[in-house]
Parts: sequence; structure tokens; C-alpha cells
Amino acid sequence: MSKESTSPFDVAVIGAGPAGLAAAVAAAERGARVVVLDAATQPGGQFWRHRPESVEPDPEGHGHHGWKTYLDLRSRFDAAISTGVLHYLPNTQVWMIEREDAGRFVLRLTPATGTTIEVPTVRADKLVSCAGGYDRQLPLPGWELPGVMAAGGIQAFIKANGTLPGKRFVVAGTGPFLLPVAANIAAAGGKVVAVCESSSLTNWLPHMGAASGVPGKALEGAEYAAIFAKHRIRYRTRTVVTKVVGDSSATAVQIAKVDASGAIIPGSERLLEDVDIVGFGWGFTPQIELAVSLGAETRIDADGSLVCVADEKQSSTVPGLFLAGEVTGVGGAVLAVAEGYVAGASAANGEQPKTSTARQIQRHRRFASAMHQAHPVPEKWDELLTDDTLICRCEEVSHAQVTEARDVLGATDARTMKSFTRTGMGWCQGKVCGYAVSCLSAKGTTDENAQHASLTSVAKRPVATPLTLGEISTLDSREPHNL
Repeated sequence: MSKESTSPFDVAVIGAGPAGLAAAVAAAERGARVVVLDAATQPGGQFWRHRPESVEPDPEGHGHHGWKTYLDLRSRFDAAISTGVLHYLPNTQVWMIEREDAGRFVLRLTPATGTTIEVPTVRADKLVSCAGGYDRQLPLPGWELPGVMAAGGIQAFIKANGTLPGKRFVVAGTGPFLLPVAANIAAAGGKVVAVCESSSLTNWLPHMGAASGVPGKALEGAEYAAIFAKHRIRYRTRTVVTKVVGDSSATAVQIAKVDASGAIIPGSERLLEDVDIVGFGWGFTPQIELAVSLGAETRIDADGSLVCVADEKQSSTVPGLFLAGEVTGVGGAVLAVAEGYVAGASAANGEQPKTSTARQIQRHRRFASAMHQAHPVPEKWDELLTDDTLICRCEEVSHAQVTEARDVLGATDARTMKSFTRTGMGWCQGKVCGYAVSCLSAKGTTDENAQHASLTSVAKRPVATPLTLGEISTLDSREPHNL
């Protein structure tokens, strides 16, 4: 590194998905010196994930929406790298952020895949968090069996490898995301036995005004309908998987019809056999741990997720910290790109968003809120659980242990539940079970703020991602090697 490159950056961007790419480009094109830190090995994020460019140098973007937007952002991103105004650090995770006395952000880094990283620490005057999110999961009997995956995990596997993790699939949960997952499976040659959507499409009727503001979503829906018809994919509404069946791996699922509250309709149960992969998706969990560690204000979004508060310039309640994409609420790639542009420009020079961009963000936020209300997590999802259903798979904590800790020991939030039962103490640190544990812990309480407090306790992590004790022990000695 040159002497010039060892000075602090003007703007650091976490994530290189739709929001991160847009933020980085916006900041760099306004003269800011930018560093982008991303856990992946190439830009695109989960939404534009594609095969390794060392294998396929010029991906065609088959199966991707908004690929032209990606190509435009990627071209500008690469151009900024070539001029030296943007420094890109792939395979890099931020495990902690601190503030220096002058207010500058200090980002502690660790490799994402256990290899080496270019530098252990970066400093920046402004920070844009575009950390994205991951599939929200709900426990049910048999979900620990091999062959059970997150719906997004199936899609990521296909996009990254160009092949399938199995042959016959059931995709279940709620929300429009189930549609592209099933379409990707069919396009890759897999058989989708059924898509089980817990909600009814009539839930959209009160929200047609919000839906009409984003007509592109209707076109996407029509595209998926054609794919489902072509491949004869059965789309079952008001239907849930009640349990996954199998000995050493998933071989079948039991499904049932549910009412508006998610309660099973007696006599509607049936078995879908000859299934080897089951994909679940109940929305997404935003990755807000780093922003929360800095003190960013949070709120509960329409889908029940804990998200960070941002104003019209994508500024958080922490001076110098800007937010874009899923961390402000799950709303799709178009919204993430728009917020990314605003956040990057704001971080670079305090620029106000264009009126057209502000209106685009408002329309997509309205649509996102409508989507969450039309596809809620079923109120009575926990009625599917048996005493021995694992809630925390990492630590093998059962539903019976969780309910005992809540009802007998008073563990009415996720943090207390963690102390009594070890939920969230495993490798994932509660990322998989955190939402479910929060819901189960707060069940029966009348405090409307209980869920917010419980989810906040899950998000507060001094160490945001796994790292070795060796990295912590050498923290001080690493200071002279900052970028």
C-alpha cells in the first residue's frame, strides 16, 4: 500500500449488494475516497449472486431481475477501483466498530472464509451500512433433518454453482420470495412438488393502492405465473408444512390448510412423498448488529423485524452513520438501490436526495409495508411445535425447555432465555433461532414493547461475527498495520 492509501477513508461502505454498490458508486463519483468491505468474493450480494467470475467471466444474468442495473453499477464500481478512488476488500467481514475521540469510525476486520485478509482495520469519517439480511426461519418438527434448507439458501446454491442441491423440492413459508426460488429450481431442471404459501392472495385487496404504485411487481408476478404454468408447479395458498418426515434425511412433508390465524383446519392434512429438499422462507431478518452496536435507534417493522430508523437522507440517529437496504426494512432490490444512492451521496457531501428518488423510495416503502401485511407470519405458528421440537438447533434446546424457562423461570425475553437455556449461544449466535425465541419468550405478555426489547437483546452483540481468540489477543499489535 502506498503512503497515501494508509490515511483514513472519507466513506466506508459495508456490503456490495444492491444498496452497497449504489452507495459506493454515489460516494466515489462525488469525489469521496471510498472503501467497500464485503463478505462475498465478488460484488452483487445475495440478490445478484452469480457464478464465480473466474469460471464465467461474463455472466449473462439469466434468472436475475434488474441485471441491467447491476451491469451499470458494476461498470461504475470497477471504474472507480481503476482510478484508485475506491478500494474494494472482498472476503472481509466487520466484526466490531468503534469511534475515535474525533468521531472517526474504526472498523475491525476478519476474513469471511478463514483465509487471510488484506488489512485488519480501516478508518473512515463516514460509514454506510448496507449489510443486507438473511432468511428468517421458524422451527417445526423435523426442521433439523438434512435436506431442510432456507429458501434463500437453495437460490444461492443454484446461482453460485449452476446446479441443484437435490431433485424434488417443496418450497414453503410466506411472501413473494417463494416464487423466484421455485422458478430458479424449475429453470435448473428440478421438480417443484409444491409451493406452500401460508397466506391468502385476497390479503392484497386492502393494499391495491400501494401495489399500483409499483407496477413492475405485477409484471414480475405475471412472469412467475407463466413459469408455474409451464412447469406445472402447484401453488397452494393458506397451506403450511406441519412437519418434515424422514429418518436420516428429509423424504416427505406433511402439509395442511390453515385459517386466517394460521390454525390447522382439521381433516386437511396430507402427505407429500418423494421429496428430498424442503426450503423454508418466512421473510428476512435484517443484519443490524453493527448499527445497533453504535447506538442506532431501532423500531419494529410491519413484518415484525427489528430495523434501524433512517431519515430522508438515509441518516441514522448516530452522526456520520448512514443506512440503506434491508437494515432499514426489507423492501426489495429496487428500493435498496435507491436508498444506496441517497446514502452514498449524503455521506460524501451531504447532498439532498432528488425529488424523483425520494418519491420512488416512498412508493416502494408503501409497497413493502403492504407486502408484509399481506404475507404475515401466521399468528399461531407455534401450535405446530411438539415438546421435543428443537428451537435452537446449535445448542439442541427443545420447545419444552423454552416454555419451562418462560412459564416457570420468567424468561420473557431472548436475552434471559439465552441465560437459562443456552438458546443463541451456538455458532450462529441466534441468527437462526433469534426471531422464534423472541416470539416464544414474549408470548402471553401484555407489554407491547416486549418484542422490541427482546429482538434488541438479540441484536446487541459486541462481536458481530465469529472470529478466533488469536485475532482478539493480537488486537493491539495489529494497530500499526491499519489501511
